[in-house]
Amino acid sequence: MENWITSIMEQFGYIGIFLLIMIENLFPPIPSEVILTFGGFMTTHSNLTILGVVIAATIGSVVGAIVLYGVGFVINVDRIEKIVDRWGHILRLTREDIHKANAWFEKYGVWTVFFCRFIPLIRSLISLPAGMARMNFWVFLALTTVGTFIWNVVLVNIGAAVGDSWETIVGYMDIYSNIVYAVLAVLFIVLMWFFIKKRFKK
Repeated sequence: MENWITSIMEQFGYIGIFLLIMIENLFPPIPSEVILTFGGFMTTHSNLTILGVVIAATIGSVVGAIVLYGVGFVINVDRIEKIVDRWGHILRLTREDIHKANAWFEKYGVWTVFFCRFIPLIRSLISLPAGMARMNFWVFLALTTVGTFIWNVVLVNIGAAVGDSWETIVGYMDIYSNIVYAVLAVLFIVLMWFFIKKRFKK
């Protein structure tokens, strides 16, 4: 997948970055870390600039987020689950992924939209519960744009700084992702334990 991503970026530049990041928001398993760090690396030996890559990536991410917000706005959880049950193997999504994003939004409110932009997988899916909760669109757009912009600035600049070693950063980001997934799994187990304990007390 990495070779396919880097090939598109080399051929189509900013447009390729925009499209890949937009798709990454709709299909979370596509690694934004590869897109952004390689985009940063490309600024060291092409006509691409750091600002241009950041802007293209931010616009692509925001467009993808708006699409998912719209999906969440017009359909409920039950319908999303049915879609995931039928097409989840293609989208690489499960019901658990949807439930995690929804739980984060319900627990932490609108600021989840901002902070989840720094959490792999959930950074994309959080747009769905935001739409289902009928979150104010302009607040959603502002928080999404700011959070995404920060994420993009950091990774693109890292890619530009390390140059040919950009793949090393992707490796570190994989470790970061695995740690985040582990923490989320532990939190989910703890929450379930408290929930079950509370039910038994009743």
